[in-house]
Amino acid sequence: MSSFLKLCKNYYGTKDLYEVLRIGKKSTPDEVKKAYRKLSLEVHPDRVLEEEKENATEKFKILGKVYSILSDPEKRNVYDETGSIDDDDDLSGRDWSQYWRSLFKEISFEDIIDYEKKYKSSEEELEDLIQSYKNGKGSMDYIYDHVPFASPEDDDRIRNILQELIDKGELPKHKAFINDTPRKREARKRKFMKEAGEAEKAKKEILKKKKGASDEDLGDMDALKAIMMRRKEREASADALFQHLEDKYCKPKGKKGKK
Repeated sequence: MSSFLKLCKNYYGTKDLYEVLRIGKKSTPDEVKKAYRKLSLEVHPDRVLEEEKENATEKFKILGKVYSILSDPEKRNVYDETGSIDDDDDLSGRDWSQYWRSLFKEISFEDIIDYEKKYKSSEEELEDLIQSYKNGKGSMDYIYDHVPFASPEDDDRIRNILQELIDKGELPKHKAFINDTPRKREARKRKFMKEAGEAEKAKKEILKKKKGASDEDLGDMDALKAIMMRRKEREASADALFQHLEDKYCKPKGKKGKK
């Protein structure tokens, strides 16, 4: 077994590169990148407690090399066919943080605001509303927790959209939707306003810190999630949304262009 695969075993409990990223061998390049992004955010040295930094740094390096292998068609084919990798690329010989930043460009608050305007009343939002209505069996609380940007301000608009689909027979009737009383809506609004206030506070703190920070600062990600998603339950759908924003707005280094 190569020294790198031993490291994978020591830090991730497996020498299988696909298992390290928690994906299957038939995963597409986009799925490989998404898995790497998600895991690297969990162990990035700048995002963990001080006592966890040393361990997180090693895990972060390992993830970087795993992705560099599985994202390279030639290296991936060799690994798939032989189960072996080239150990010449020493983990300490590369700046893995810089490598990470080259893959995942910074997304601005303006990008999210722009996307929100295009998302609302779009086919994409309609699909998310329908799916959330079905999964939550008509619960408006569930819908607000799983549809990006949904807020009490959209209550009448969202209810009208769903009611029209119900009247057409395209959605089933659910008691949770029918019995969503004004009292429940008011409670939901109070909760939302509290969370929105916390998100705005987080945004101001991040902007304040970034005045003296570099563009490489990773602190934005949590703030963006807090502002855009507002609730922990929405973070699952945030991954796909951020991937869309990255593809749409982020420009490769060296090219001129405006976000």
